[in-house]
Amino acid sequence: MKDFSFFDQVYAVVRLIPKGRVSTYGAVAAAIGAKKAARMVGYAMNNSHIVEPPVPAHRVVNRNGLLTGRHHFSPPELMERLLSEEGIIIRNQQVQNFDNHFWEPIKEIEI
Repeated sequence: MKDFSFFDQVYAVVRLIPKGRVSTYGAVAAAIGAKKAARMVGYAMNNSHIVEPPVPAHRVVNRNGLLTGRHHFSPPELMERLLSEEGIIIRNQQVQNFDNHFWEPIKEIEI
């Protein structure tokens, strides 16, 4: 993945998150070898709404399972709705049973 830009690397990993699962900004950053770049992953997710092929940005949450990126969806409730449609229960803008839904990209993919 070294030939791709940072955002392209992020998008490649996020596209691999299975339906019904979530990952975190930090886990995605670690998967591309940029462990301390969780905030940059967030910037990539903010920009992802105009990228083709589509990036399932709704599957990336903060380390506590909070939908911190929801304000970048239009309307903000869209992130929760998309996750709910995949069978993930959200309460108070937080993924319930987070450990059961968490997908650790560094353990699942070969980069």
